[in-house]
Amino acid sequence: MARFHKPVLLKKVLEYLEVKEGEKYLDATAGGGGHTQAILKLGGKILAIDCDPEAVKAARVYLASACPPGKHYFWRLVSGNFKDLKEIAKKEGFSEVAGILFDLGVSSYQLETEERGFSFRDNGPLDMRMDPRLGVTAADLINGLNKGELNEIFSKFSQEHYSRRFAEAICQSRRLRPIRTTGELVAVIEKALPGKAKRKMKIHPATRVFQALRIVVNDELNNLKEALPQAQDLLKPKGRLAIISFHSGEDRIVKQFFKDKESTSQLRIITKKPIRPTLEEIKENPRSRSAKLRVAEKNKNINEKN
Repeated sequence: MARFHKPVLLKKVLEYLEVKEGEKYLDATAGGGGHTQAILKLGGKILAIDCDPEAVKAARVYLASACPPGKHYFWRLVSGNFKDLKEIAKKEGFSEVAGILFDLGVSSYQLETEERGFSFRDNGPLDMRMDPRLGVTAADLINGLNKGELNEIFSKFSQEHYSRRFAEAICQSRRLRPIRTTGELVAVIEKALPGKAKRKMKIHPATRVFQALRIVVNDELNNLKEALPQAQDLLKPKGRLAIISFHSGEDRIVKQFFKDKESTSQLRIITKKPIRPTLEEIKENPRSRSAKLRVAEKNKNINEKN
């Protein structure tokens, strides 16, 4: 069975969602089903969604074995993008819920499956689509955008210091032949990076370029912007919205949304500062190191008596 990442900040997610038996919850990013399973174990009824068909398959197998059908476990799992959260939730009978979770991380399966093209550590097709039904791949961007557009993507979506240098190197390389694999792109980036900079870097030179391409291919930031107001609408009064982000762009969107909604008394921010993983969790799961959890609670209706 496909391997997916361990659920990040699991204890804190459960603590802040305040899961209650019999209440309904939404997991907008099912992944391998780790967070979903934990909520089910506490008695919550849950609708889990994921845009990656492989994630849905794996989660279905996992949940069927970990939480077999019965009085205590009530779950539904569907394939879909959280930008359509409200439509999916209403269709499945989850139009008013006590809590919603977004875990915006990339799964271990996606990173470790070469043919998905997410990882700079393996050599596979330059794809990066979470949903294979999407039309544009990372290869399309790398070979189709001009130098200025590539520079903008790398600088805007991952704050890459050498964005201009990398964009120039990519355009020069593809004049000889298209860049089709992750290995070919990594080679271009490594060659373009000054030796002094390479020795000082604490992360792989291709990390930010791959991150930026993945975000653009999957339109991740726009999808999040579309999903947040829908999530707020689906929450019942006192319901909680928990979001785990791994990228500064995602975190800014969440932080600003919470701030804007608190200023109009629609939400109350529960986590004044983002919750970070402990050193112990980072040691057990290195991919959790950049995780930030923010939580907000929906205020009671204005016309509702306290």
